Amino acid sequence: MVQGGPAVQVGVIVVTVLGLWVGARVLVDAVVRLARRFGLSELTIGLTIVAMGTSTPELAVSVDAALKGLGDLAVANVLGSNVYNLAFILGVISLLRVIPVAEPLVRRDGVALLASTLVGGVAVLDLSVSRLEGALLAGSFVVYTVYLLRTQGDDEGPNTGEEGSAAPSPPSGAEPADDVAPAVTRAVTERVQFRGRDAAFLVGGLALVLVSGDFMVVAASSLARSAGISEWVIGGTIVAAGTSTPEFAVSLVALRRGSLGVSVGNVIGSNIYNITGILGVAALLRPLVISGTALETLAWLAVISLVMVAALWTERVLSRLEGALFTASEVGRWILGIFGLLG
Repeated sequence: MVQGGPAVQVGVIVVTVLGLWVGARVLVDAVVRLARRFGLSELTIGLTIVAMGTSTPELAVSVDAALKGLGDLAVANVLGSNVYNLAFILGVISLLRVIPVAEPLVRRDGVALLASTLVGGVAVLDLSVSRLEGALLAGSFVVYTVYLLRTQGDDEGPNTGEEGSAAPSPPSGAEPADDVAPAVTRAVTERVQFRGRDAAFLVGGLALVLVSGDFMVVAASSLARSAGISEWVIGGTIVAAGTSTPEFAVSLVALRRGSLGVSVGNVIGSNIYNITGILGVAALLRPLVISGTALETLAWLAVISLVMVAALWTERVLSRLEGALFTASEVGRWILGIFGLLG
């Protein structure tokens, strides 16, 4: 139990956010280097390992909350992170620069995003997630990942902003689009010369994520009780934003490197993993029981997901105006939640 008043608990949450970010960064760096030694392509690493690596904070927090019997915190973290990823991260990124999106990303992963949201929503609809439902969710993520691996060759050509047309070359000094996600992970491990240290980085990063996640769960639940705010609201706002810091970092670096499609792909891939893989694993370890406020967040997520995919599908671009509207919607959700007007 985290001792102290709300100020101490908020401080613990801030520190654990930093721990989650650093731990996820080191963990992904180590795994990418090890994966390269097994001959995996840059694209495969980016679509699978990096996407799952940036979601290790969500996994650690939701699993820890589930084992402690905090079903609201476990599910709110997943649903809240998904809303935050789409509305705030992509909203802010598109405010900085208009995001053109390749047609294959919208066609394949946009549909997968909507399908995963639907499947996860059906599981949560009765305010519980059983072990059987958890197994089906986790299994659907495995199927999706296998599909990505089997079809990766279809995406190894030039990125396209419009169907049939090649996207502009990245700025001088920028990474190629397929290399951006792995390049984001190279900053730490490029300087590691001894192969045996990769295992130490892997274990150390994982340990930091797990410990930080445990402290965040305890501090967040204590803060909710002491401040009179529901665990659902805390989990769906503060905790969700904290566990999404790796996704935000990857999207910002991808933007700086001139690969705008990676900013979208990183978020969509993480969302699919969150609501299928992470929610599934948490329910497998311990069936989840949640409050009725989950339905409000679920409805919000469904609307945001549908509008986001529609915006990307219609014009193959996310404009600054659309980004501003998505960002404002997330700010509004936080305000409504803190004042008890929205779950």
